[in-house]
Amino acid sequence: MKQKNRDGIVYSTNPDFKYRKDEVADQDTLPADRQLLYIWLESKGRKGKTVTLVKGFVGKTDDLEALAVEIKKSCGTGGSVKDREIVIQGDFRDKIVLFLSNKGYKTKKAGR
Repeated sequence: MKQKNRDGIVYSTNPDFKYRKDEVADQDTLPADRQLLYIWLESKGRKGKTVTLVKGFVGKTDDLEALAVEIKKSCGTGGSVKDREIVIQGDFRDKIVLFLSNKGYKTKKAGR
């Protein structure tokens, strides 16, 4: 059974109580040369489909989504942004590393 992480809150007698999850505030986007992005290859929990994940981006959500659009265009495939990670459909690690390196990002291949 999947449990919700509520940081110790079990029950409240207040009828107006609303549980609020602490959301991460957007940070200012670091310049590309000061960021280290990890490129992962993953298929677990995706019905056997392989995806490439880009993790470790520090910055605003809008900038992350803009970078995801550029990566998707360069790879010619679909993808999305979830949980501050860029998800690209398929195995495009080498292509993404080359693309990000050309844009000035430091990259490391991680995972599989």
